[in-house]
Amino acid sequence: MPYTLATEVSFEEDIKKSRFQAIAAPVENEQQVKAFLEKHLDTSTTHQCWAWKIGHNVRFNDDGEPSGTAGRPILATIEGNELTNVIVLVNRWYGGIKLGTGGLVRAYGGCAGQCLLLAEKIELIEKKKAYFQCLFNEWAIFQYELNQQQIEYEEQYIENGVVIQLQLQIPQIQALALKIQDVTRGREQLKTVDEDMVGENRE
Repeated sequence: MPYTLATEVSFEEDIKKSRFQAIAAPVENEQQVKAFLEKHLDTSTTHQCWAWKIGHNVRFNDDGEPSGTAGRPILATIEGNELTNVIVLVNRWYGGIKLGTGGLVRAYGGCAGQCLLLAEKIELIEKKKAYFQCLFNEWAIFQYELNQQQIEYEEQYIENGVVIQLQLQIPQIQALALKIQDVTRGREQLKTVDEDMVGENRE
């Protein structure tokens, strides 16, 4: 079973006068990756190297360090911890002593690894994207239900009602489908689309 991180976490260490800072966080899509990197942009650093994995998609960046010495070791720590939907950024402030290729691999991979050891890990629960439509006077009932169950949704108002897009855990699908049929008296039904993976607490 794959895991992700509960919250953002950081770790710092000094290696031969260079300061390394790892920051790890859960991400669900490339927009969140972009927002994370923009949030942690730091022009005082010598290098900002990172790696992320979302589902089966991976990316990494050496940011000027010799190829394969930073981004790939960071990615290896993510995969070694059986994590997904995670980004790890490692900042380096150069202290004047070169670490060499092997030293850089150990420094970036080690700092990322220590950061992930500190992180609280949560099981990744499969979610499905779904949608349904309802009338304006029915939306308040559904909105209350979705908020009570902490279901992620986006509503779009159209001429004759509301279209709602959702992220549902598998066990939630049947109950909501029945609720929709009940409230709309069989007029509308819940439709699922492609699968997605989103982090949820194990408790």
